Amino acid sequence: MKPSIAVIDYGLGNVRSVSKALALAGGDARVSSEIKQIENADGIVLPGVGAFGKGMDNLEKAGLIPIIRSRIEAGKPFLGICLGLQMLFSVSEEHGSSRGMDIIKGEVKLFKNDLKIPHMGWNRVKFKNRQEGGGGIFEGISDGSYFYFVHSYYAAPEEGSLVSSTTDYGGEFTSSIVKENIWAMQFHPEKSGEDGLRIMKNFIRTCGEKK
Repeated sequence: MKPSIAVIDYGLGNVRSVSKALALAGGDARVSSEIKQIENADGIVLPGVGAFGKGMDNLEKAGLIPIIRSRIEAGKPFLGICLGLQMLFSVSEEHGSSRGMDIIKGEVKLFKNDLKIPHMGWNRVKFKNRQEGGGGIFEGISDGSYFYFVHSYYAAPEEGSLVSSTTDYGGEFTSSIVKENIWAMQFHPEKSGEDGLRIMKNFIRTCGEKK
C-alpha cells in the first residue's frame, strides 16, 4: 500500500501541483484541511506561497497549528516547502513582525542586497552536513544541483547544525533545513524537474519506513 501523504490546504500555496508531484513520485497524496485525515496520514506536507502573516492567520483560523505540532512531536515525517519552511520559525520581519509556529528557533529575514527581489528562478544548492543533517531526502542528488526558487525572504535558524543546504544570492542563505523528522526547503521541489521528483520519492520512502 502506498504511504498516505496529507498536503495541508490552508488557502495559500500550490497544493495541486505539490499533490500531483507526490502522486507522480508514488505517494497517495490527499489535499486536506481535515484534522482527522492529517492525523492519520503517514506523512505531512505544508506547502505555501504568499505572505507570512496571512499564512499564519489562515493556519490559526483553520485550527491546524495544534495538529501540525502534535504530528511533528509524534515523529511523523514532515516536509515544508517555501512558506511552509518559513512558518516553522519563531518570527518573520515581513510587514514589520509576525509570529511563526516557533517549532524551529530563528528568524525569517528580507534579502538586503542589490540583486532583484524576489529571488526567482533556478539556483544552485550546496549541501552542508549532508550525511548527518540531510537524512535520506537528498539521496541521489548531486551537490550543486539546480532547484527553482521564488521568494523575497529567507530563514535563518539559530542552530547552524540544522542547515542541510545553502544557496548564494548576493550572499549565502539557508535553502533547506532538517531536524529529526522535519525536512523543509526554501526552493520548490514540485517545480524542479527530476531532482525535485527525487526529493519527493525520498520523502515518500521515509514515510513508508515510518508507518
